[in-house]
Amino acid sequence: MIQKRKPVPVNGRIYAWPQAPLVVICCDGSEPAYMEMARKKGLMPHLEAMIGKGENRRGLSAMPSFTNPNNLSIATGRPPAIHGICGNYLIDPESGREVMMNDPKWLRAPTIFAAFQEAGAKVAVVTAKDKLRLLLGKGLVFDGSAICFSSEKADKATLAENGIADACKLTGMKVPDVYSAELSEFVFAAGVALLKRMRPDLMYLSTTDYIQHKYAPGAAKANDFYAMMDHYLGELDALGATVVIVADHGMKDKHLSDGQPDVIFLQDVLDKEYGAGKTKVILPITDPYVVHHGALGSFATVYAYGPKPQDIARHIAAQSGIDVVLDRKEGCARFELPEDRMGDLIVVSGGPMHSKVIGTSRDKHDLSGLTEPLRSHGGLSEQEVPIIVNRKTEGLGATLRNFDAFFIGCNHIAASREEAA
Repeated sequence: MIQKRKPVPVNGRIYAWPQAPLVVICCDGSEPAYMEMARKKGLMPHLEAMIGKGENRRGLSAMPSFTNPNNLSIATGRPPAIHGICGNYLIDPESGREVMMNDPKWLRAPTIFAAFQEAGAKVAVVTAKDKLRLLLGKGLVFDGSAICFSSEKADKATLAENGIADACKLTGMKVPDVYSAELSEFVFAAGVALLKRMRPDLMYLSTTDYIQHKYAPGAAKANDFYAMMDHYLGELDALGATVVIVADHGMKDKHLSDGQPDVIFLQDVLDKEYGAGKTKVILPITDPYVVHHGALGSFATVYAYGPKPQDIARHIAAQSGIDVVLDRKEGCARFELPEDRMGDLIVVSGGPMHSKVIGTSRDKHDLSGLTEPLRSHGGLSEQEVPIIVNRKTEGLGATLRNFDAFFIGCNHIAASREEAA
């Protein structure tokens, strides 16, 4: 008989101890249609089997529907208003400088991983890009019970910094190019190897959306990616893990009929109306990996330096393709965002075809790396994500969020549900 262990409180939620190794997979950019179309082609037989004995649901991502806010929401079980990571890029409220938000100092809430390790669990975290590793690994102690590394820098992993010194040996793969499907395959291969070698209580695998930015659901390259993923899903399932698959956000075409990006360069629009230096448009999608999206997404925040925010809001709302313009208080309440890290206005684009993205100034975006028509995310139309579990569940509500993933795996598995006191 399995001895029950005390539930673990994290950020106001109580997590029962998982009765089998719990593997949560964040398949970056995985619009539900990707897996659905690959399944129809017969390319995901292991996923079919998992769904047959489990659940295939839909949920909503956190906003903005970008990578960092959602990965940290999944890792903490809470929206950005609680954990503080509201994008990749912001104006530092203390210094007034534009900075990246990759440093762990920006994270305001403990992760589920750190809380479970402190309670005696073994945990493993593998990400594709290194930009997430420090944030997801915050609070972990690398004493033999935790591993956290990225496939991007697997060859630089050390026992002191990552809990492992042979990450490439673990998979038998070389470090992949950061712009490749293999960067995600490394994550899956590492997950299977760690489940065999370490048998962690909790494991988090987070991929990259390189393929999803380039190829629509049903495209040959996209189908190849999901066939590859299915192979590793079969191995994780066969090893007895409880597997919960979610996505950080969806992905949509963001281009015109001629293939050119469908962009509103919002800083140019505001400079024309109010003059240079009177407003500042910040794009939270901005990060060092701009080849596949050109720092163009469907969410922005605007700072006002003189003009009244309500006047600016009216001017922005009049632009074609703008879905939502809210002041800071209203926007943060609706989208569960931290008020001190947003501008005076929150802007979401999309339009009737969900294709509109927001840029700053035309001359600030290098789009030379866009070799295919732009696909991107950030808006309301990219919030829908899959939530797939390889076990039957009980007690799930009608509205699910991607950051419920660990709560589902710990508290709602029908065969092994343990009541959290």
